[in-house]
Amino acid sequence: MNLEIAHLRGLYLAGELSPADLVKQLDADIGDQDPRNIWIHRLSLDEMMIYANQLANKNPADLPLYGIPFAIKDNIDLAGIPTTAGCAEYAYTPEKSAFVVQQLIDAGAIPVGKTNLDQFATGLVGTRSPYGACQNSFDTAYISGGSSSGSAVSVASGMASFSLGTDTAGSGRVPAAFNNLVGLKPSCGLLSTSGLVPACRTLDCVSIFALTAKDAETVLASAQGFDEEDAYSRKALPAKAKLKPTFTFGVPKPDQLAFFDDLETPGLFQDAIAQLKALGGKAFEIDFEPFLATARLLYEGPWVAERYAAIQAFFEANAEAIFPVTRQIIGGAVKFSAADTYRAMYKLKAMQRKCAGVWDDVDFIVTPTAGTIYKIDEVNADPVRCNSNLGYYTNFMNLLDLSAVAIPTGFQKNGLPFGITVCAPAFSDVQLLDLANQVQQNTGKTLGATQLPFTQH
Repeated sequence: MNLEIAHLRGLYLAGELSPADLVKQLDADIGDQDPRNIWIHRLSLDEMMIYANQLANKNPADLPLYGIPFAIKDNIDLAGIPTTAGCAEYAYTPEKSAFVVQQLIDAGAIPVGKTNLDQFATGLVGTRSPYGACQNSFDTAYISGGSSSGSAVSVASGMASFSLGTDTAGSGRVPAAFNNLVGLKPSCGLLSTSGLVPACRTLDCVSIFALTAKDAETVLASAQGFDEEDAYSRKALPAKAKLKPTFTFGVPKPDQLAFFDDLETPGLFQDAIAQLKALGGKAFEIDFEPFLATARLLYEGPWVAERYAAIQAFFEANAEAIFPVTRQIIGGAVKFSAADTYRAMYKLKAMQRKCAGVWDDVDFIVTPTAGTIYKIDEVNADPVRCNSNLGYYTNFMNLLDLSAVAIPTGFQKNGLPFGITVCAPAFSDVQLLDLANQVQQNTGKTLGATQLPFTQH
C-alpha cells in the first residue's frame, strides 16, 4: 500500500477507501511474523478497528489525519497498551495516552502498535534491546539506527504512514538517515513529553518519522500544542517565513568532517551540498569545534545522570534486568557529583554563547546525519565506539536548543541510503521542513524502502 498521507487522504475524500478497509488490509499485509524485530506490541485487528470505527460517521475533510495509520515508540504511552521502554520487567499499562498521541488520535490517526527501541532510549544503533536487534529496512545485516529503531523501520517498510520516536541525542535522525525517511527533531517543548518515559528530561523531544517532508509537516501541525501538565512544554512562536529564494548555510571545515573510514559517504555529502547550492543556497565554512565540544558533554558529562535519575528506583532494584551495555552507560552516572554538574552547566553556557554567533552569518547548518553506517555484527563487537561515532553530528542539538530535520539525499552503491541534517535555532521547524521538501522534490526517488515512487507535489 502507498501510505503517503496525501495519497490516503485523496482516497478517503473520494470515498474510495474507509478506515475499516485500511486497517483490514494493513493487518493482512503486516501479518503475524516480525523478522526485523520492529514491534514490541502490534495492535490486533480488533484493537485497530476500535479506532477505525470511531471515524465511521466523521467527515474526512474535518480531520487532517483521518484514517492515517501511525506507529509509536514504546517509551510513549498508548492507553490500555503496555509501555515497556524496551524492558519487560519495567512495563506498566497506562490508563491514558500521552498528550501527543491523543492529539494525533483526535486528528483522526489510527495507532498500529508500539515499536522496538534501544532500551530506555539509550543508544543510536537499534541493537540494545532484549526484543532483538531491529534490522535495517534495506539490508538485514545492517543496523536500523536507534534508539527509535522500530519506529523508523515500520514507516520505511510500509506498515505506517508516520511514526513517533524520541530524540535526545539523535534518535529521531539517525534511523531516518538509515531508512530513507524524513526525521523531524522538533524544537524542544514544541511537542509535549507528558506520557513519555524520560531519558534526559531536560533535553527529550518527541520526534516524527515520515515518508516525505510534507507528511512530517502535516503531522507536526496536529501533534504540537501547549501542554499545561508538561513543565517543559513551550508555546510555539509564530512560524518563520518560508524558505527564501536565496539562503546561506554553514558547513564544517573539511578537517572537522568525520566519515569514519567510509569511502562513499564523503562524496555523497558533497553531492548534497551541490543540491543545496542548486536550490539557491550559498555555503560558508564554519568552525564546528564548539558544536563538537558541546556534543561531548552529553555522554562524557553529568547529563548521563539524568538517565539514571529517570529510572533510579528500578535500576537499583532490578539492575540485572537491564541490557548490559545500557546498564554500563547508565550505571556510570554515579561517578558525577553535584559540583561536576554545575561545572558542566557553566561550560555548556559558554558553548551556547560561542555557538550562537554562527547564526549571524548563516540561515542553516548542514552536516551528514551520520558519517557512516555499521553492520549489526560490527556494533555488537564494539558497541560504545560505534555508537559514539554515530552521534558525532547529532549530540549537540538539544543542548543548544536547535530544531533539525534529517533529509534523505542519496544512496550508496550497496543500496543503503544516505542523508543530511539541516538545523537552525528553535522554532525554525516549518522553515526547515520547507527546505527538506525542496530537496526531496529534486532528489526523491522512492518512499522509504517500499520501492514506491516519490511523487512530486
